[in-house]
Amino acid sequence: MLATMNHTSTKLAVRGLSKIFPRKSGPLTVLDDINIDIQSGEFYVIVGASGCGKTTLLRTIQGLEKPSTGSIEMDGRPLIGPGHERGFVFQNDSLFPWRTTLENVTFGLEVKNVPKKEAVERASQVIRMVGLAGFEDSYPYELSGGMRQRVNLARAFAIDPDILLMDEPFAALDALTRERMQQELMRIVAEAGKTVIFITHQIDEAVLLADRVAVLGARPGHVKDIIPIEFPRPRALDIKRSQPFQEKVEQIWEMVTEGKSQESQAH
Repeated sequence: MLATMNHTSTKLAVRGLSKIFPRKSGPLTVLDDINIDIQSGEFYVIVGASGCGKTTLLRTIQGLEKPSTGSIEMDGRPLIGPGHERGFVFQNDSLFPWRTTLENVTFGLEVKNVPKKEAVERASQVIRMVGLAGFEDSYPYELSGGMRQRVNLARAFAIDPDILLMDEPFAALDALTRERMQQELMRIVAEAGKTVIFITHQIDEAVLLADRVAVLGARPGHVKDIIPIEFPRPRALDIKRSQPFQEKVEQIWEMVTEGKSQESQAH
């Protein structure tokens, strides 16, 4: 039985997006004519070789970079600059060391001028959702790497974003913790019904998490293909040992590495 995506509308549309950085030695084109549609409630994963512009694309969607050409629309409205409708989860946990778990999670709500009582209630709810009940008063140094990343995730969820942008959020974790966080993320996203755009270098992670995987080609970054992942949900970790899963991983791996040997020979 194949999973069917119950996504009825386009949440985010990227049209003709290019990003060029000026340099003394000449302009550097990092992204070239990116066109993607991400559906409401979709878990959309972006993979590609190092330097293909994955993070630049995510930062541009977040509004931290301006596109050189093209446009980004969310729910049919142009996106200009950062906004609370997009939550960003970085590779490093980026928590404030002087704030407790609860205080870190309420930070974004404070920025939005949410009344303190409401902010604490909302933060407490999200902390329970990510499995950190009982650690509200703990400081980052008292938490493991996986727990700190859960706080980071809770902080992003607390502002109730329409889209969650995640830039290799599990890269710094050990393999076992990473797998636990993958399971937790799938559970939390399903519970919250959020749209997710997720970057990873791990192809098996992409196949486990995604509804679709966009493969970016080498610089300048461009969309080589978009691969649907049709395994039913919920997905357990043991799906990784199945033949169809391995075949999908191999298919995407070949696309990511295609052309790299020629590129290295050219140098």
